[in-house]
Amino acid sequence: MPQDEAVIGCTGKVLVGTRGAAGPGEILVRVRGGSETFIAWSEDPLPTGATVLVIESRGCREVGVIEWVDPLAALG
Repeated sequence: MPQDEAVIGCTGKVLVGTRGAAGPGEILVRVRGGSETFIAWSEDPLPTGATVLVIESRGCREVGVIEWVDPLAALG
């Protein structure tokens, strides 16, 4: 399946919590001048509202994500 490389490295918000190995969730990502939703897979469960970083494209609007904490947020 074709991969969507434009989304890799983007951050997004979890709309439907992921369940780790038990199943995916859904995220909203700002990409290509707009916002798009993707099916999101993660190793660990992630709650609704969490900020995530897209680390891989699995093709066909599916991505792999990890939880993301902005390192600059601590600076104020």
